[in-house]
Amino acid sequence: MEATLASIVAAASPLVYAAMGETLAEKAGVVNLSLEGTIMLSAMTGFAVSVTTGSVALGFLAAMVVGGVIAAIVAFASIELRLNQIAVGFVLTLLAIELSSFLGNGYVGRQGHGVPSMPIPLLSDIPFLGQILFDHNLSVYGSYLVIAGAYLFIFRTRRGLAMQGVGERPEAAFARGIDVNRLRYVYTMVGGALAGIGGAAFSLDQQLGWREGLTAKNYGWIALAIVIFGGWHPIRAAFGAYLFGVLTWAALELQPVFPSESQIINLLPFPLMIFALVLVYLQLFRDLGDRHPFLRRLVSGDPPSALGTSFHRE
Repeated sequence: MEATLASIVAAASPLVYAAMGETLAEKAGVVNLSLEGTIMLSAMTGFAVSVTTGSVALGFLAAMVVGGVIAAIVAFASIELRLNQIAVGFVLTLLAIELSSFLGNGYVGRQGHGVPSMPIPLLSDIPFLGQILFDHNLSVYGSYLVIAGAYLFIFRTRRGLAMQGVGERPEAAFARGIDVNRLRYVYTMVGGALAGIGGAAFSLDQQLGWREGLTAKNYGWIALAIVIFGGWHPIRAAFGAYLFGVLTWAALELQPVFPSESQIINLLPFPLMIFALVLVYLQLFRDLGDRHPFLRRLVSGDPPSALGTSFHRE
């Protein structure tokens, strides 16, 4: 049981990075729809750099740069060119996927260096929880820190409050002296860099190596759905990532039982995740949140008011 839960936690870590990054970007008012392409290209880049230099750390750094650059293009197109964020992100997704296939062709099948296991002394010896949470590597531990850091930053700091203001009421934030577009650049790029780490976590940890379609299961799109499922709240988004990990594990366990339907079973986590997303937004859940304000944070969430819009000083 502990080994199963530990594998689910580890497998969900790339999704956690991507979901936390997109949560930050969308909290600032920018939809980065290029997430799928970002994960693919950063996964390829991280593995290629790691193989070339022999350094896993440089692989992760390169993946962060790729994610940040793609996100910067999304922000530039939205802020400076006033283009539709959805359209730009979708085009960048297609471009990044094709680039990952073309540039990564020479690295298919090559042996690489993975993130070494690093159990945390004392904590890994805790009964039950030790093996599940503290018998992993730095990539997985980093996902814990990102969840906690995103929550504390958004809801417990002045800068986080300013970021929320930029995503909710940019005009009011500007009137208070906040540089709206500068913050949107910053948080979109930070979010893209985190998605880049998620890509590197695939190719340097979860699925060591590179091949075309490494993330053919559309993890980038799932990460975008998880942000909505999480109501733009980092803790709930993390729960969504781990829930998807559970669904993926269940699909793998069902393959031997239904061998002839294995391809269909592999797709089950995706419609089930969509079903869970719809379920959360049923009126029943919203009514429950209205009756119990504490539960409202758990069962519902509204997007930032200025999400997907551009801001320009008149």
